[in-house]
Amino acid sequence: MEIATGNVLDYREKNPKICEIPFNSTNKYHVTIHEHYHAKGSYLLCMKGAPERILDRCTTIYIDGEEKHLDDEWRNRFNEAYMKLGGMGERVIGLCDFELPEDKYPKGYEFNADDMNFPMNNLRFLGLISMVDPPRAAVPDAVAKCRSAGIKVIMVTGDHPITAKAIAKAVGIISDDNETVEDIALRLQVPITSVNPRDAKAAVIHGQELKDMTDKQIDDILRYHSEIVFARTSPQQKLIIVEGCQRQGEIVAVTGDGVNDSPALKKADIGVAMGISGSDVSKQAADMILLDDNFASIVTGVEEGRLIFDNLKKSIAYTLTSNIPE
Repeated sequence: MEIATGNVLDYREKNPKICEIPFNSTNKYHVTIHEHYHAKGSYLLCMKGAPERILDRCTTIYIDGEEKHLDDEWRNRFNEAYMKLGGMGERVIGLCDFELPEDKYPKGYEFNADDMNFPMNNLRFLGLISMVDPPRAAVPDAVAKCRSAGIKVIMVTGDHPITAKAIAKAVGIISDDNETVEDIALRLQVPITSVNPRDAKAAVIHGQELKDMTDKQIDDILRYHSEIVFARTSPQQKLIIVEGCQRQGEIVAVTGDGVNDSPALKKADIGVAMGISGSDVSKQAADMILLDDNFASIVTGVEEGRLIFDNLKKSIAYTLTSNIPE
């Protein structure tokens, strides 16, 4: 980045941040306001976050030094680029800004992040940035071990469904030979609505869809799909998924690291918190803490637990059979 724009620390020093709305899993955006002297005034609003959320707040786009109307053609180009990057399993972030006019926001204006006394719509779209965030090398093998041991692995993430699906395929949560409803519709060249959901062994569910589902619909997804990914979900929806799995009579282990994950960690039969990145609240709510934040460690724990249980049964059987004749 510094090769393209110069020293980042110099930019921060020249354009100090005076107001901020931190990123959260509900809004999925991060807003900052900086002192930035330009033709229109003294302040610049910057926003970054989930690309679709960012684009929805924009009416113009910055192209080759010129601000243009964000029409359907540019929106289609955005979707094409987004799908391409997300399909490679990359994390995509959208960027936009707005030069605050001096007549409404004079120098010394007191910005309030709680009241949001500044514009949050009609912004200027700047572009997309994608980052490669590969899963740990041990995860595919851990997922395979879970499957061979009869453990169903469900992916719950805040990522876009396209990105989530690509990552799920990379680690083996969705097998190469299993199709989603969308895959079947694409292969048969038919509308998605004409495909029977039960014909698909895999499913990728958007958090927005999950929000409108009844308990029965959630139960059907968990019952009829062997490989499931829930994408663009909120921490509150993780609790709904845990409750759905428990209605199936399953023993549920769930991982989490944020404060909002605490209800799901408490509700699960085994709550697993992250020891490095996890919050204190999530650790208190959990039954187990991963010291290395590594999913593979859970599988190792299951292996050790089952081995101990098997050995315990053998020991009891031996003790009973040897003591009875005596």
